[in-house]
Amino acid sequence: MTSGCLPIPRRPGTDQGLAELDWEAGEVTPLRFLRAFLAAACLQAVLFGVLPARAVEPVNVRTDAAAIDLTAAVDRQRTESDRILVSTAPGTDGIVQRMDVRAREGNTSWAVFALANSGNEQIDRLIVIPHYRLVGSGLLWPDLGLSRVVTVTSSGERPERQENAHADIFRITLDPGAVMTYVAELRTNNLTQIYLWEPDAYKDKVNSITLYYGIVIGISGLLALFLTILFVVKGSVMFPAAAALGWAVLVYIGIDFGFWGRVFDMSAGAERVWRASGEAILAATLLVFLFAYLNLNRWHVRYVHITFGWLAFLGCLVALALFDPSIASGIARLSLFAVAVLGLVLVIYLSTHGFDRAVLLIPTWLLLVVWVFAAGLAIMGSVTNDIVGPALLGGLVLIVMLIGFTVMQHAFAGGVTHGIVTDVERRALALTGAGDMIWDWDVSSDKVFTSPETEALLGLKRGALEGPAARWLDVLHPLDRDRFRTALDSVLEQRRGRLTQDFRLRTPDGHYLWFTLKARPVVGSDGEVVRLVGTLADVTEYKNAEERLLHDAVHDNLTGLPNRELFLDRLESVLALAKIDQAIRPTAIVVDLDRFKQVNDSVGIAVGDSILLTLARRLARLLKPQDTLARLSGDQFALILMSEREMDRITTFAETLRRALRAPITFNDREIFLTASMGIALGDGQPQRTEELLKDAELAMYHAKRIGGDRIEVFKPSMRARKADRLTLESELRRALEREEITILYQPIVRLEDRAVAGFEALARWDHPKMGRMSPTDFISIAEEIGLIVDLGLFVLERTSRQLALWQRAARNREPVFASVNVSSRQLLRQDLIHDLRTVISRSGIARGTLKLELTESLVMENPEHAAQMLTRIKELGAGLALDDFGTGHSSLSYLQRFPFDTIKIDQSFVRTSSKGARPVILRSIIGLAHDLGMDVVAEGAETDSDAVELYQLGCEYAQGYAFGEPVSAEVARSLLTSNRLETVR
Repeated sequence: MTSGCLPIPRRPGTDQGLAELDWEAGEVTPLRFLRAFLAAACLQAVLFGVLPARAVEPVNVRTDAAAIDLTAAVDRQRTESDRILVSTAPGTDGIVQRMDVRAREGNTSWAVFALANSGNEQIDRLIVIPHYRLVGSGLLWPDLGLSRVVTVTSSGERPERQENAHADIFRITLDPGAVMTYVAELRTNNLTQIYLWEPDAYKDKVNSITLYYGIVIGISGLLALFLTILFVVKGSVMFPAAAALGWAVLVYIGIDFGFWGRVFDMSAGAERVWRASGEAILAATLLVFLFAYLNLNRWHVRYVHITFGWLAFLGCLVALALFDPSIASGIARLSLFAVAVLGLVLVIYLSTHGFDRAVLLIPTWLLLVVWVFAAGLAIMGSVTNDIVGPALLGGLVLIVMLIGFTVMQHAFAGGVTHGIVTDVERRALALTGAGDMIWDWDVSSDKVFTSPETEALLGLKRGALEGPAARWLDVLHPLDRDRFRTALDSVLEQRRGRLTQDFRLRTPDGHYLWFTLKARPVVGSDGEVVRLVGTLADVTEYKNAEERLLHDAVHDNLTGLPNRELFLDRLESVLALAKIDQAIRPTAIVVDLDRFKQVNDSVGIAVGDSILLTLARRLARLLKPQDTLARLSGDQFALILMSEREMDRITTFAETLRRALRAPITFNDREIFLTASMGIALGDGQPQRTEELLKDAELAMYHAKRIGGDRIEVFKPSMRARKADRLTLESELRRALEREEITILYQPIVRLEDRAVAGFEALARWDHPKMGRMSPTDFISIAEEIGLIVDLGLFVLERTSRQLALWQRAARNREPVFASVNVSSRQLLRQDLIHDLRTVISRSGIARGTLKLELTESLVMENPEHAAQMLTRIKELGAGLALDDFGTGHSSLSYLQRFPFDTIKIDQSFVRTSSKGARPVILRSIIGLAHDLGMDVVAEGAETDSDAVELYQLGCEYAQGYAFGEPVSAEVARSLLTSNRLETVR
């Protein structure tokens, strides 16, 4: 760096500015010379790109001032080239000089300041510019420290650079009355602080702060060492986490104090990397301690995922610090702030949920949050005191010390439960934790001791069970006394082994509690048993639950009758007795209710269960003690008849059962009539398996159903061939879809206003290759039993939607025709129904709302909450919804308002006239209700033209029935659409 100074005389009577000499008329030559020189100087400045800088005000340096903060007095400038032209501060003689300074390292940032010594003594001072200050370092892209000044150029004597690892220090000398201007070449635009120190005062300051640093580092090191020792002694995961936090604080403080730079001789760039890495490690160890101390992995697995993800992120920051320490440090500081704040929220949350560890951590974590906010104010420059940085680091050590004290409470609290325990103590603790009671029999003195809890459970006085072992026989259940006595004698005789005994003890009010005794004998020196010691446990709840499970396993939950397993077991026992005693002739009777599914659909499952319970009681009242009644399945009962042996009396008894079942059941002012089909299989003494006798009775029952129901049939061997026919029908139905034997017919639905076809109801028919066309009543029940109803329903839905699309494209000039498809309960319960319906509608391209799904009232009311959700989603897909057989079921009008039906189909029982020629009065009310709910009405069972006229007058929009045609093929249905109206039956 070079400089040149040009003295310029000042104009008398002025304080600043360039001076010109007084001249008279004849003094032209000196003035011209001066002007030429100035012009040349300005031209040189322009040519070299250096503009003259303004003069700065000098700072007066007093001898009694130990330190002066020059930061505010420094004029920071930037040039376009590596040179700067500075006007010096005017001296005592008023002369302003020019300093032409060239950068030594090619920098373009400069700091200019001036100092004045107004005293009579020479002054020696140190210009100190620290490399790093926590205060004002910044939050994002912080200043992590570096050498800031290349050199300092003076208008007088050249400043002498002092070697120092933590600051740029230059020694200057100010003569009495001197005014010196200094130009500092800067390596960075950020000049955090510049101080003018008296050398001895600066030395004292360095010594005092070094002492403080040593004390803090010593305390931090001892704390880290102590926590490490605690980790070695105690095995809990919180102790290594606390030790890691202590070492991380020690490393961070050592970096900030420059301790590691002295030990490892770090460069300035390496120190910035270590500083950023230290901040990331500090945040990571604080997070690990919080996770380990609060034991977050036991609360929720999500806490574990968040913690390990955060730690992995902080680990990446350490790698990032090698490339860009400033970015890594900024992110680490934000992470430290987040750990403190979110940790406080988590600690308070767990404290309110009864977690004692979190309660103990609240004061320390509050101090940590206060420290984080104070550090934030410092690094943002809101607090600029020089003592803030060291104080914050000391506060961090204090917080870690408090964390150590908190951890120590868990290390040394709890007595024997946290220390080394003997095997005897461990067994005693285990016995206390298990809640078992002590049972000790001193054989030599014949005295039994038991815990007071045993007598308290039984409601006995203290000491009632102490004394001779024979006293226990008085409170034992009579069925357990011999077993208890035999078990004790066996242990005394064998002198080894383990006694495990379940028995019942009586309470004063007469009921019994179950106990389990587990004991071992203690053998004396003579080889005899001297004691029998063990534990008693109250297992009453377990035994009761076991009995309930055993009962429920072999009994029906609804009726309490034996189920199929228990029925077969009893039947097998009876048949075994029949082989021995020829006089025993058991008879198996199977009873199956006719059309009970329709009753369930009509009145609901809850009422159906009540009906089954009523019928079971009726049957049970007709049996004798030696007979057995069981419930095999939903609406099927079975009997083992032992009280009757003759065939005539057996059939008479069966007829009595049939009449009992036919008696009406009253429900809500209405009577429900049921019939039953019965099959009888006689145990004629021939060797046969239990399952065969029951199957024979079932075959006879199915035969009674096939020929009309409400019948009693006795098994004949020829019925086995008919069973094979049903199996064949089931297998053929499975292949019917593949062979395209299922045909869809369409029954017209007519708009009563103009008698035009408005839509169709899709009806499935099975064109059996041998049995001809079969109606749904012949195969739908089989499809439901074998699980084929879902595939069959989807097949009808796809075929109907495709046909509907063809009809709508062929009749574009009229209102879109609609089609209705019946939905079974299995389809409605499947979540796949939504997916299937979406696929069908999107593929076919039909008009919105024209594909209607028909559901019966009882089907919807089986699970109204689930049905409401499913129907809403179906409606959103663009399908219509029709409530079929309205009025025949048992529903709630409040639920009906919630269901998004757009059509109500009135059952034909409300449409047809009575024997007196009048229609039910409720028909008008149903139509009005539907209109009030914004629904269209379709009347089923319209048979004549007069029916259609009267229904239209009542406000019914649509009608369906044989008056408008039977179910027809798709081709015939298309021709009906082309005609204007249908002719009705007169």
